[in-house]
Amino acid sequence: MRDEKISDFLARLADRVPAPGGGASAALHAAQAAALLGMVARYSTGEKYAEHRPAIERIIGETDELRSSALRLAEDDAAAFTAVTDAYKLPKDTDAAGAARSAAIATALIGAGKPPAEVIAVARAVVELAEELLPIGNRNVITDIAAATEAARAAATTARVNVEINLGGIKDERARAELAAEAGKVDDIAGRAERVTAAVREEIGR
Repeated sequence: MRDEKISDFLARLADRVPAPGGGASAALHAAQAAALLGMVARYSTGEKYAEHRPAIERIIGETDELRSSALRLAEDDAAAFTAVTDAYKLPKDTDAAGAARSAAIATALIGAGKPPAEVIAVARAVVELAEELLPIGNRNVITDIAAATEAARAAATTARVNVEINLGGIKDERARAELAAEAGKVDDIAGRAERVTAAVREEIGR
């Protein structure tokens, strides 16, 4: 997926196939958010920004890592969802087969919930970096900080529904609670992203 042309990926996204779907799309939102912040940070280097050099360099490194992680999660999500559809196709014509199928589905649903939960974590990290970069970044590209937080918000809210859709079929209480807890962080992420965007809009509207 990471080496695919954008047009080819979108064609697959639009096709009548199980994956990629919303989960992969959420991960790509997160990857774009991290990339945008990385761009702003790279425009915030040089003598003018010397006092913030350690923070800027750290943000560049962290956003590059987050971008890579998000791309991996896009691929993981597609693979995990395929595992769910494969599990539902297993035979259930005998009691033993039915039990094996149910166990496979339960395991696959936990696996399908993990990539979007991790996307939520990536989105949260991006928003935190945006909050840090906003007061020190290059003002000529400040709108891209807002674009990054909006992409991160889309990543988090989209990933949340992809976590929630799997919760109903997960019987493992610990796994269910862990995934639900991650989904429960999204409102805070979205609110913080909205405040960053509002601050940017206020500044560019002066």
